[in-house]
Amino acid sequence: MNTILIIDDEAKIRSLLSRIISLEGFDVIEAGNLKSGLKKLETSEIDIVICDVKLPDGNGVEFSKILKDKFPVVEVILLTAFGNIPDGVMAIKNGAFDYITKGDDNTRILPLIYKAAEKVALNKRVLHLEKQLNRKQSFDSIIGKSSSITNVVNSARKVADTDATVLLTGETGTGKEVFAQAIHHASMRNKNNFIAINCSAFGKDLLENELFGHKAGAFTGALKDSKGIFEEANQGTVFLDEIGEMPLDLQAKLLRVLESGEFLKVGDNKPIKTDVRIVAATNRDLETEIANGNFREDLYYRINIFQIKLPSLRERTEDIELLVRFFLKSFCLKTGKNITSVSPDYLKALKNHLWKGNIRELRNVIERSVILTDSSELDVESLPFDISIHNDQNSSPTKIMSAFSMASAEKMQIQKVLNHTKGNKAEAARLLEIGIATLYRKVDEYKIS
Repeated sequence: MNTILIIDDEAKIRSLLSRIISLEGFDVIEAGNLKSGLKKLETSEIDIVICDVKLPDGNGVEFSKILKDKFPVVEVILLTAFGNIPDGVMAIKNGAFDYITKGDDNTRILPLIYKAAEKVALNKRVLHLEKQLNRKQSFDSIIGKSSSITNVVNSARKVADTDATVLLTGETGTGKEVFAQAIHHASMRNKNNFIAINCSAFGKDLLENELFGHKAGAFTGALKDSKGIFEEANQGTVFLDEIGEMPLDLQAKLLRVLESGEFLKVGDNKPIKTDVRIVAATNRDLETEIANGNFREDLYYRINIFQIKLPSLRERTEDIELLVRFFLKSFCLKTGKNITSVSPDYLKALKNHLWKGNIRELRNVIERSVILTDSSELDVESLPFDISIHNDQNSSPTKIMSAFSMASAEKMQIQKVLNHTKGNKAEAARLLEIGIATLYRKVDEYKIS
């Protein structure tokens, strides 16, 4: 139940309001002036303040602004013996929930309190979601205690405070976009847009349009002006993933943005100014790409002001258990399962695996295991064959499954995943990490209905 603070210098009014409100089940705290009321706000969990306008040590209208600045979730209802329009307008501007005269309070106060309580609940929910979102986008979302990951996080924290261009390198699946978001979130640009684009996902013309936008009439179907990423992200951050895949002529246009802060829309001849920070990422060796004529050397030196190489999962195997438990909790919430532990053999198998797909591959394996597990513990039986067999070979040759047992287990796992996806074979193939054609062949081979 909500806690309500009544601030009024008249003890009889405080006592009457306290009685009326407490009979509705609310907890009530009293204060005789603004100073003692502020102390109670600082020491107690208060949701709603009912405050007189004229008090010995100040004015309730002015106090409402101070209160809302310091406690934005708390709602304020102001009471006055002589209401006037200017005070009422100023009270609302200062953030008060409502402003009523004391002659009306007997009939209006309880409905107002219930409405204010609803708004407090909404305020708290929004604040909770904002905290969750901030954590998801911050460096706190990066899981791991190994020296290889903590050193990288420390470097990223330092460069985040600057406006320097950052180049993130490393294998696919190491979390480059997570780092890019964390750098933006920790920067002075965090109130503005963070826009990510994968340069390998578009053809040349479409990528140019996505980056720079176009003028009406620039091509068939261009009926009106369109903003590109560099215009939308002004004052914010642009994350260029797989920058090594960008065509050479677009690299020249990107270089212009970096050097002059200007770009041309498709079909336009008037330059547009933009102020963006660029974070780029690649899993390619850009120096080799330069030697092969696939990447501009001058662009490389412009984006390589501060390079951060993200470690592969093979370089931070001590973090695997932390990552497993994080993904396990996430997928249990998603599927409604209650899997509370991970077997030692399961963890051993994961630590022995090469993880060419890094964290992204590990995430997929845990999702698959959660789907296949019917008990309260993740065990090696829920692992893909290439991981579980490798573990069996390292531990004891007698544990290697026969072709017959492998086929039986494979059939059972395919059936379980198809049941989970309600027959969606494309989704089942993704979870099983096999091609859709392979899945159809195995469904036919095992006569899975």
